[in-house]
Amino acid sequence: MKRKAGMLALLAVIGGTMPAAGQVVRPGDIRYPPLPAWQIPAPERVTLPNGLVVFLLEDHELPLINVQVRIKTGSRYEPADKVGLADVAATVMRTGGAGDRSGSEVDQFLEDRAANLYTNMGVSVGTADLSVLKEHFAAALPILADVLRRPRFEEDKIVEAKVQEKSAIARRNDSPGSIAFREFQKLVYGAASPYARHTEHATIDGITRDDLVAFHSRFFHPNHVMIGVVGDFKRSDMLRLIRQHFGDWKRADVQLPTDFAIEPAAPGKVYFVQKTDITQTNFRLGHLGTTINDPDYFAVEVMNTIFGQGFSSRLFNVIRSEKGLAYAIYGGVGASYDYPGVFQVGGETKFESSSVALRSVLHEIQRIMTEPVSDQELSYGKESYLNSFVFNFDTPAEVVSRQMLYEYYGYPADFLQTSRARIEAVTAEDIRRAANRFLTPDRLVILAVGDETKLDTSLAEFGPVVYLDVTIPGGGS
Repeated sequence: MKRKAGMLALLAVIGGTMPAAGQVVRPGDIRYPPLPAWQIPAPERVTLPNGLVVFLLEDHELPLINVQVRIKTGSRYEPADKVGLADVAATVMRTGGAGDRSGSEVDQFLEDRAANLYTNMGVSVGTADLSVLKEHFAAALPILADVLRRPRFEEDKIVEAKVQEKSAIARRNDSPGSIAFREFQKLVYGAASPYARHTEHATIDGITRDDLVAFHSRFFHPNHVMIGVVGDFKRSDMLRLIRQHFGDWKRADVQLPTDFAIEPAAPGKVYFVQKTDITQTNFRLGHLGTTINDPDYFAVEVMNTIFGQGFSSRLFNVIRSEKGLAYAIYGGVGASYDYPGVFQVGGETKFESSSVALRSVLHEIQRIMTEPVSDQELSYGKESYLNSFVFNFDTPAEVVSRQMLYEYYGYPADFLQTSRARIEAVTAEDIRRAANRFLTPDRLVILAVGDETKLDTSLAEFGPVVYLDVTIPGGGS
């Protein structure tokens, strides 16, 4: 009886009124109440005298403490002749010993306490993350401090990291998707751009321990670091520990470059990679995208969902469901925080339908620019974004991570809080304007990976064909 009563109450909430006996409730008749307001917990922000920024958010649900670190560095700052340096540095900071402990001793210390410590290097940020039980935190924090401040860069671990990098190079042409992603980035940004360049055997071979030490010395200073702490702790105790292990870290003023080369390949051409051991054509087409702080960013997000993201998008419905040209298809204007993302449409299709699929994609690009989105599409685009929006702050750790992210890139502290209202305010006209701002058919570059001998027609109908050589220098095909 309780279950039945509960279901009746639920129907009353969903439908607004109780349906008569035997009446079928159609999905289109269901009316949902407005989404409730939410309260996002606000981390406390503290700046130490040496410039180190600390975010604190207590969460006493479990006896765990998580630490997130963001460092003002990234692979875009490494020399062009030593691509891979940043990744090797991040790897060996963790594996190659720190402070008075060897790499093996650090491993054993963490293993004995079921603690996890990771370091990583992105294009525009370096990161470190520590997760440990509350009872072991006071002993584990000095390990993190040593990894950040006093890495030993043991030679055997450097060799090991370089072997791993070279192993990845040797395998990079195994997957057509990997080839398409890598080569498309080079076409959009330019092969020499730090946003597209990639490791080679020669760049890895040229990395020395002195390079790692110099890279660390240049970038790892407290006034270029943020630390976020979430978990079962008391504010006063945590600040005392952080000051104890990071307070004497000497600040330094480092001038970082802000202008990075972006030189897209010539548009109006088809760039082709011949690969005969696959059964489908893997294709990409697009050009430079935008940044997240663009005024039209939220219109772009809604447009992306309507155009090419999800099972109800135009690309999916037309190219996959109606025409059967691709099992998977996606597309949208990408946005990064402080450099342009990439607009791209990508997918795989049978060799004999390659040209048909590309023509269909080009048609859908024109259609999103010229055909107004329907009220149903607009509603779908907004709801898709908002339904996943909660995952931006569904845990205290995510709340702190977001707050650090926005400050790191110079965004307003309330960027997340205002996002929902800005999505809800997007109109069909906003989407039309965004589509015409960020989609430029005459700037498109087209890339295809496949077996040219099995294509339905020559891809020359889309422009002159340029053949790309993806042979690995000094390491085979």
